[in-house]
Parts: sequence; C-alpha cells; structure tokens
Amino acid sequence: MKRPHLPDDHAKGVLHDVIWTAGPVVLIIAIISALVYWLVDPAPPRTITMSAGQPDSSFYVISKQYAAILARNGITLKVLPSDGSVQNLDRLLDPQQHVDLALVQGGIATKEQASKLVSLGSVSYVPLVVFYRGKGLELLSQLEGKRIAIGREGSGTRTLSLKLLAANGVYPGADTQLLPTDGLQAATQLVSNEADAVLLSGDSATRDLMLRLLRVPGISVMNFKEARAYTRLFPYLDDIELPPGILDLGRLIPPETVHLVSPMLELVARPSLHPALSDLLIEAAQEVHGTASLLQPAGQFPRAVAHEFPISEDASRYYRSGKSFLYRTLPFWLANIADRALVLLLPVAVLILPALRIVPWLYRWRVRSRIYRYYGALIAVERGAMKIVDETERRALLVELDYIEESLNTLKMPLAHVDALYVLREHIGFVRARLSEGRRRAGTTPLHDRAAESPR
Repeated sequence: MKRPHLPDDHAKGVLHDVIWTAGPVVLIIAIISALVYWLVDPAPPRTITMSAGQPDSSFYVISKQYAAILARNGITLKVLPSDGSVQNLDRLLDPQQHVDLALVQGGIATKEQASKLVSLGSVSYVPLVVFYRGKGLELLSQLEGKRIAIGREGSGTRTLSLKLLAANGVYPGADTQLLPTDGLQAATQLVSNEADAVLLSGDSATRDLMLRLLRVPGISVMNFKEARAYTRLFPYLDDIELPPGILDLGRLIPPETVHLVSPMLELVARPSLHPALSDLLIEAAQEVHGTASLLQPAGQFPRAVAHEFPISEDASRYYRSGKSFLYRTLPFWLANIADRALVLLLPVAVLILPALRIVPWLYRWRVRSRIYRYYGALIAVERGAMKIVDETERRALLVELDYIEESLNTLKMPLAHVDALYVLREHIGFVRARLSEGRRRAGTTPLHDRAAESPR
C-alpha cells in the first residue's frame, strides 16, 4: 500500500508560530530584566576617588596603599591631596566634589554632617599627646595664659584641640596664645621656648618625635589621669595607654604608664558607595591596618565600632559574615556579574509564571485564527446558497468553494491542532452537498450553528 504523502515542512510552520507568539513575550521579559539588572543593581564603577591628606602625611600613604590593593581587582582609586580631616569631610559632603570616600578623624563632624555619611569602620587610633615645659601638668585648664601650639588650620588636631581646651575653659585671648603649628615646627618652638605646650596628633606624634622631645631636659608629657571622664563627655574618644618603656625599653621611656585620649580614624564614605566596593575597601583596610603597632595589637583594626558616623549596612554585613560565597570563590568581576544576576531571579520569576499561561493561549489563538478566517468565507458561501435563483449563481459559488478548499490544502497546521482542520473540511463538504443538490434541505442546521457545536 502506497504511503500517503505527508508534508515535510510542517515543522517550519510550527516554528514560525512559536516565534511570533513567544517572541514578543520573551523580548518584553528581556527588556525588563535588563532594566532591573542595570538600574536596580548597577555595576560598580571602575574608578573611585578618595580624599587623603598632605602628600607627606600618613593619610596619603595609607590611601596609596588602598589604591595598590584595589588595583589588583581592576579598580582605580584616585587619591586627592588635602589639608586633612576637615577638608576631607567637606569634600564628602559637597556633591560637586565627586569624592567617594576619605579618612576622617573623630571629633570633626557635627551630628547633622555625620548623618549624611556612613563609616566602613574605624581603622586606627589617633591619640592626642600633650608635651609641655616643666613638670606637674595634670589638667588642660592649667594651660590657660600659655602659648599653645594646637595644629595648622584645617587639621583634625586643631579641631580636637580647640574642643578639649574649650571644655577646660581655655580660650584664645588675654595671655593665652594659640599657635597654628604642628609636627616638627611645633616641637622646635617648644624646645626653643617659643611655645609653652604643644598638642600633637597623628603624623605630628610620631615615635621618633616623641622620643626626641622626652630626651630634652625640662620637657614632659602630660598624663591624662581623667581620661575616662573625657571618654564620657566626648563619646568619640577612647582611653589608651602608653606602657612604660614603649618608646625606649633601654632607657625606660616613658618611666610610667601614660594615659592618653584618642579619637578614631574612620574610613568614611557616601551612602551611594557600591556594596562590592565597600567589601573591597574593608578588605584593603584589613591588610593595611591589621598589623600590630605602637598603640594596637594585631587584628584590632579595622572594626565596626560606631562613633560619630553610622556603620553602613554593607560594612555591618561584611564584619558579621565576611565576603559572600561568590566573592570568595570567583574573581571580583565574575563574582559581581553572578551576584547581580541573582537579583534578576525574583522579577524574572514573577514575569515567567504569567507568561507560561499566556504564551500557550496566544499560540492556540494564532493557530486557530487561520481556521476561523476560512469560516468567514465559508459562511458567506452558505448564505449565498440560500438565495440562489439560477444555475449561474450556483456555479459561481462552487468555484468559490473550490478556491477555499484549494487554499485549505496549502494550510500548515501543527499536528496538535489538526482536528480543527478536519472539522472545517467536513463543513466544506456540507456546503458543497447543499450546492450540488440545488435545494435547501428541510430542517438542516445552518453551518454557523454547526461550527459552534463542533469540538475545537
């Protein structure tokens, strides 16, 4: 028995239907996914800017170390020189400066300023050390009427010194003279009797400079015996100690424990800092500040201790659980792409679930709509058959019916919907029989009613 000829291109028609039905839905999902990918969780910038300190300061050296570490992950850190913590803070608060982060000493910001920024953690102590001529100085209030070097304009040392002196009732004027010098210049003034006391902090209070001053006869270091009171009155201060011999074990310098008050140096950023960069910066801070030093044991810094600036949510998460699995196992940029892709899962799932219902319905409607178009022409022929008055009209309707059937022979239908095609052929046969008989059968159900009753 000869096999019936089967069309070998029906799959092409199915593919065409699938593309035109599912294509627009897939395109819409892709566009929405792209918007979520780039707007909701944008990629981290490849270049960020940090305000540091003067080119010869420790702030600047630290910032350069950060830059070298971030460069390993393809991030460029631009380091801007500055006058110190005050200017760093001003740059962070000024949107026109385009500065992303900076090193800021505690005690500089007001509550309003601090609320607009976030901290990635405290990275070191910045103790205030008071050297003076003579002996027996126990209170800052005893400096009233003296010549006091409190640091240069714009420095964190000067800002903190003014606050602590004011708390002790010491203000410029009358016999009290506040000198705008720090570091070696201030120490030279003290040694040459051009100043009675100097308040040193940060780069000004280096180990070598403190040793040189304490070796000069007649110069002493003030012991903040009321350091705990300072920490209560100024929450951004900590009570730290210089143990005996910490500066020089051989000569036992200092000869006894010296209490100091110290603000923290914090890594401060704008709230818009990308979470992935926050992790990288804290990781860099661990490498730079995690070693032991004169004032801290190894591993003490960085730490998430909120003083003036709130700890960012990203920093809190990092200190609590460390880097995510993706960032621990993959290179930074590959992990970032994978991490951002996870953000798409929820919105894409929300879009796909309705699409799973809509696309099959659209596909079925598209396939069946071809059949429905034939029914429109067929019903027109049937209605014409009801109004035939002569043989010419009958032949014209038969020609039209032949045309419909010939066109139907070229129609491509998916196998799952071919039943509708055979039902249509039955209805064509019904109309053809009516035309061939040349009369209306009594009680015959009109085609449009039969089409409604036929299974789809």
